[in-house]
Amino acid sequence: MTDRPTSTDTTTFPDPVYARTVLAPLYGHAKTVFAEPLMRINRAHCVMLAETGILAGDEARQIASALAAIEASDILAPSPYTGAHEDLFFEVEGALKARVGNELGGKLHTGRSRNDLDHAIFRLRLKAVIDAMLDVARTTAWTMLDAARANKGEIIVAYTHGQPAQPTTYGHYLAGALETLLADIGRLDAARALVDRSPMGAAAITTTGFPVDRARMAGLLGFAEPTLNSYASIAGVDYVTAPYSALALMMLHLGRVVQDLQFWTSFEVGQLYVANSLVQISSIMPQKRNPVPIEHMRHLASTALGQAETVVRTMHNTPFTDMNDSEAEVQVTGLAAFATAGRVLDLLAAVLGGARVEPENVRRNIDRSCITITELADTLVRDEGLSFREGHEIASAVATAVVAGKGVLSDAYPAFAAAFERLAGRPSRLDEDAFRAAVGPEHFVAVRERHGGPGPAAMAAALETYRARLGALEEAAVHHAEREAVAAAALSEAFGALSGAGG
Repeated sequence: MTDRPTSTDTTTFPDPVYARTVLAPLYGHAKTVFAEPLMRINRAHCVMLAETGILAGDEARQIASALAAIEASDILAPSPYTGAHEDLFFEVEGALKARVGNELGGKLHTGRSRNDLDHAIFRLRLKAVIDAMLDVARTTAWTMLDAARANKGEIIVAYTHGQPAQPTTYGHYLAGALETLLADIGRLDAARALVDRSPMGAAAITTTGFPVDRARMAGLLGFAEPTLNSYASIAGVDYVTAPYSALALMMLHLGRVVQDLQFWTSFEVGQLYVANSLVQISSIMPQKRNPVPIEHMRHLASTALGQAETVVRTMHNTPFTDMNDSEAEVQVTGLAAFATAGRVLDLLAAVLGGARVEPENVRRNIDRSCITITELADTLVRDEGLSFREGHEIASAVATAVVAGKGVLSDAYPAFAAAFERLAGRPSRLDEDAFRAAVGPEHFVAVRERHGGPGPAAMAAALETYRARLGALEEAAVHHAEREAVAAAALSEAFGALSGAGG
């Protein structure tokens, strides 16, 4: 029997391929996206360790002073990845040890893990972009509300299945879009509540034997509260999936409105005019008015939807544990979704703020499409004492005549009079003026005063409801901001007292 030669692994970390494909990008992300929350957590953790007696007062002061000096250095500035440290966390820890010694420098990490630390970093960063997105979304919602109020009497053609259906008002349409946007904002705000919980103190999985104060850490970092279960603190990804799902729905819903705007601004329909400042010309066709910002909204909404769904789907079939699938790389991918969605909202507010209805085109389309005929049937029931089926048959005969070449607003009365006498067995009591009023779009809208309808009183009530809902969302945002400002001030004061840097 011969001895098998012993294999010796002479490689050193990091492998160049691993460094280039994984570590270098992550290092870049940490410098540009996650450095501030990392240092904020370091400051808060140092304060908490001192307050609980886990660190002696002099130890905490030395560490705090060193952290302040490190933050003032260029260590957080963008720089190439050299492999000298695995990542930014270890680079900062190395800088701390260089200033206070290995033993004391290593004490900052007492009672925590990279697991709870990383998820706290991601939550802080995600909460900030959610707040920015909610601010943009509310601004767009206010623009939509103002446009709905200004256009509550502007008649337009409403479409179903791609065909003219009934007249309504542009304000009524915008109010419907606003109702959905407010629900989307509410969903994103509700998802924010899941993000607004601190995992610090969960450590790797099971918390720690050190008497850390999880509530104090949550308060110093501006979280509403600590997470409860320590396993879920590092394994749960609902704080990721919920906001990105909400963002995807917002883009899906707004994309449908954008599609309508594209259709309504076409030459053949032409019921909505887009301001010249948002219209591009053709390089060869001098007559063209191209409202291409609408096209950009459409593809940007689809892009943001895809980016958000990428994050959600990355979580699919992953284990319920701490894992890289939910961490820095995918978090950065997700941030792009918020940036793209913000562009959609900004552009939509600009378009809606300058758009106007084209009344002549609307009236032409109503005249030819006969979309007021439903109210004629209703009028015959109310004023002529007919059954709805009888009224419907007469109105149907009028619609047939209109489709054959007569306009319902212009020359349909003779066809109506003949159809009424033929089907009802007597002349109608409606003269031509009464008929024109019955089939007029203004009358159609005015009598639809049911809850949620386009009638003036119904619209006034709805718009006030939307204003109140939007106001409540604004108040919630102010509450979030005030609480986080108090937390930031408390951390600054407590850390400043330790470091001697005055915050």
